[in-house]
Amino acid sequence: MKYYPVFLDIKDKKCVIVGGGEVAARKAERLLDCGAEVFVISPKLAPELAALEAKDLICHVATEYMDYFINNAALVIGATDNEEINGRVSHDARAKGIPVNIVDDPKKCDFILPALVQRGDLAIAIGTGGKSPALARHLREELELKYGSEYELFLEILGKLRVRMAKNEGKGRDWFNSLLEAGILDFIKNKETDKVKEIVKQITGEEVDIDFN
Repeated sequence: MKYYPVFLDIKDKKCVIVGGGEVAARKAERLLDCGAEVFVISPKLAPELAALEAKDLICHVATEYMDYFINNAALVIGATDNEEINGRVSHDARAKGIPVNIVDDPKKCDFILPALVQRGDLAIAIGTGGKSPALARHLREELELKYGSEYELFLEILGKLRVRMAKNEGKGRDWFNSLLEAGILDFIKNKETDKVKEIVKQITGEEVDIDFN
């Protein structure tokens, strides 16, 4: 199986999780982080999900799964410990043309969820085609050490410079390389605000606001 890698915009879209355990809680947190409207179908909720419901962050449908609960969903995740229910979720979602993921069962999935390194808007996804979650986790841990929080702010700076870099197409890549060569990541890591601003100004001619908080 060769999966097509894609980043999906699910902001303000209905996303359904069938299951109320710890795995479902982790899936819910990632969906919420992307701005989705999360519906959880389960008679009971794990403490983590109950806490999200108490904050009105998820909509809890406290009953057994029925196919109409997934109507108009952007995507569906099956995260129960019941193979029969997971099979129904997969079948129903596919019949309705809704992308579905069944945890730990790639054959019932239209998509699988990668291991993820997140640094603000920087997302590094690691996939193994569902063959080895352990390898994906190992690589994620290595990348987390290599790409620290300084990359989040560096990306914010690049975002603020994007228009000017786009207008100077020939110089954009040179500016990017020059920023790295000037050691901007180390200065960001050490929270040397004035030095970061100085480097950006010298290389691009732009002044940027920087918030290390």
